[in-house]
This record gives sequence, C-alpha cells and structure tokens, in this order.
Amino acid sequence: MDDQTLHAPAAPGAPAPPAAAARTAAADPGGLRQRLIVPVLAFGGILMALAQTLVVPLLPDLPRLTHSSATDVSWMVTATLVAGAVCTPVLGRAGDMYGKRPMLLGALVVMTLGSALCASTSDIRILIAARALQGAASAVIPLSISILREHLPPDRIASGAAIMSSTVGVGAAFGLPLAGLVVQHADWHVLFWVTTALGALGTAAAWWVVPGSSVRSPGRFDVVGAIGLSVGLVCGLLAVSKGGDWGWTSTRTLGLLAAAAVILVVWGYQQTRTRDPLVDVRLARTPRVLIPHIAALLTGFGFYANSLSTAQLVQAPKETGYGLGLSIVAGGLCLLPGGVCMVLLSPVSARISARRGPKLALALGTGCMAVGYLVRMTTSHDLWTIIVGATVVSSGTALAYSALPTLIMQAVPAEQTAAANGLNVLMRTVGQALCSTVVAVLLTQFTMNIGGHALPTLHAYILVFGVAGLLATAACATACMIPTAKQHQPAKAVDAARV
Repeated sequence: MDDQTLHAPAAPGAPAPPAAAARTAAADPGGLRQRLIVPVLAFGGILMALAQTLVVPLLPDLPRLTHSSATDVSWMVTATLVAGAVCTPVLGRAGDMYGKRPMLLGALVVMTLGSALCASTSDIRILIAARALQGAASAVIPLSISILREHLPPDRIASGAAIMSSTVGVGAAFGLPLAGLVVQHADWHVLFWVTTALGALGTAAAWWVVPGSSVRSPGRFDVVGAIGLSVGLVCGLLAVSKGGDWGWTSTRTLGLLAAAAVILVVWGYQQTRTRDPLVDVRLARTPRVLIPHIAALLTGFGFYANSLSTAQLVQAPKETGYGLGLSIVAGGLCLLPGGVCMVLLSPVSARISARRGPKLALALGTGCMAVGYLVRMTTSHDLWTIIVGATVVSSGTALAYSALPTLIMQAVPAEQTAAANGLNVLMRTVGQALCSTVVAVLLTQFTMNIGGHALPTLHAYILVFGVAGLLATAACATACMIPTAKQHQPAKAVDAARV
C-alpha cells in the first residue's frame, strides 16, 4: 500500500496497532473468530438496513391494518429515521470512550426488542415507539468499522470497511422483495417476527465473535453535547420529514427549522469550548474530514432516490402510459441485481483505494451514479432498461460508500474512528431524509388522474432522476477536491489511549 492508505493518518493517533491483532489471535488459537469478524459484522449491517426498509411495502395497507390515519402511519418511517440520526453519533462517541463491543451489542439488542414489539402489536402508538427502537441499529456500521480498524490485519481493514458500507444497499435490495413476499402471502406481523429472529441470531453471533476494545478515547462523556446534538437533529429532521404534511410555510415547520439552526449553532460553539467534546469540531471542519462528509450527504441523496423511485415506477398501472403494473415482489426484485453488484464491487473499491487512493474510488463511484441517472432519464419505459439504470446507480453507490470510511480513517486518530464514521453515516442519513422529501414533493406535484386517483407522471420521475444525477455529479466534483493524503511520520504510540 502507498501513502494514501489508512496507514498514514493525518491526525495524531494510529490505526489498529499490531498488538491488538496479536491479543485477538492469542485468545482465538484456531483463528475462527478472527475469520468470522467481517461476516458477523456485515450481517449486523444488513439487519440494520432490513429494519429500515422492510416497512416500506406495508405503508399503503398499514392505515387499514392499524385502524389509523396515513399521517400517523408515516411516523413509523420518521421515528426510525430520527432515532437513527440521534443514536449514530452518540453511540459512536460512546463506543470510542467505553468500548465498541458493548455499544454494538446494545444497539443490536435494542433493534431486536423493537422488532419483537412490532411483531406483537397492532397499536400504532406502540408501533411508532418500536420503530424508534429499531433506529438504534443505525450505529452498527460506524461501530463495526471502528472494530475492524482495531482488530483486522492492516491489509484487510480497507476491504472490511468497504463491505460494511455496502451492507446498506445490500439490505435494502434484498429486504424489499422479501417484505413484499411476506406481505402478499402471510400476516404482516410475520415480517417483524423474522427480523426478531434474525436480530437475536446477529446479537448472539456478535457476542461470541467480536472482541473487546483496547483503543479508547480518555475523558468524560459530553452529556450536554449529546443532548444539544440530539435536540437539534430531531428538530431539523422532523421539519424536513413532515414539512410536506404540515406545509412548508406552516408555523410548526418554520419554527422547527429555526430552532434546529439556532440549537446546532450553539452546539457547535459549545463543542469548541468543551475539553472532551462529543464531536471534535476542529478536526471535523478540516478539508480532509469535512469534504468527505459533504460527499456522503450528496451520495446518500443519490442512493435513496434510486431505491425510492424504482419500485414505484414499475408498479404504476399500465394506464399511466409508462407503468408496468408489476406486483410488490416484482418491483422489489428490480433492485436485486443492484444489491448483488454492491456485494461484488465492494472489494473492487477496496483494491482501488489501496492502489490509487479512496479519493479516486469515491470520484469513480459518484460519477458512475451520475451516468446511471442519465440512463434512467432517457430509458424509463422498458423493464430491462429500468433494471440496467438502477443497477448502474447501485454499482456506483457501492464504490462510493466503500471509499468513504477509508477516507475518514485516513484523517482521524484511531480513538475517534467510531465517532467520525458515525458523523459520516449521519450525513448519509440527512441526505436520505432530504431525498425522501424532494421525491415526495416531485411525485405529488406532477400527477395525472387515473380512475379517480392522482398518480405521478413520467415527467415527475424524470425530474427525480435529473435532480439525483445533478447531485451525484456534485458529489463527484466534491470528491475531486479532497486533499491528497501525504506521507506522514509513524504515528505516536497510543498507549495513553489504552485502558
């Protein structure tokens, strides 16, 4: 590997020291647990994605099934989004300070509990609370990446992190058709019993395989910072997620946006004045950290637009002139080739990052996404071209998502890996929230009347693809602006960070 690999961090601190891997090997003479670390953690990442996406095919029927309104049901998506956004940076920082393993296990346990609650009730209030519990699983990916950095041999860290990042798309690609299949042929509660069983399996596997942490960030947990960030994120994401229902000029929406802006500005100032901040703002605003965060936001938008639009497009009635009238299961299966490509391309992205640097991998990935959306804009009438376009976008997402954690690991100390990657995952989440809002606005603004129902026009979908393609192009340009890693002297010992 050259000077652009994660063995040359820009900030004080070091990657996973060889001693950590040696201790892990000593506790695992046969090496079985060491070999299973990546598969088990990747399984946890897929579970997180499943928890987020499995409810999507249920949304049209949930008002009837739960005897509630469509507005109330929409909170089942919003609650998971907001809870995940809050838990990701908070649990990431707690993992850096108190150990990644207990935080990872805690997130998986809470997600499993949320699944069990969803499976055992039809009360919309309990369902919303349970979906919020499932949102805690969003912290699994940054915590897992930090664990891999500490315990994998140096030559496997980049590929392991790439696989973890790709699990988001893989879980979504496989989860949608699975959910559609269950919804069509079984009681909807079965869907959550399945995720409960998988969550219990994932928790047990992680408990057995994942070793404890030796690299930690000393200090006291920033409770005030955690509360400030949580409140600011909740206000901002609620306004973005529910603005369409409440009205973008309503007092509630504008008030939440204003409150989020004020709280986050005050929070940022507080972080610079705190000895042990939740987020190292000074480090986060350096170009080598800030620019990947911006790229993550833009890439998150591009990834989610592909997932949101594809199934809806092919399931639209044939009377629209463009719809194919496919079933829920068939609509979900259109994303399956993209999920397979994400699995196959994640190690390719790791090799590109090792030989040419993650900056190039990110630029190639986001550029591929832009090309995919160009294909989608011009060929959205035939099933095979729709699948090709969606697969090209997913392939680009795999390259981009796999490069982002390596860029972050290059730029931050080992004891801040989980917190920094948590912030990067948070930026992806914000991008997805913005995408959901933009897609909803476009698909409801440009409609046609079919059988008394307002359905999106093809022009609406083309606009969605155009906006996503422009932002993917912007992400590619942003990637090109990331400063190139320079050769650094060997990092200082991290004994002071060990407990």
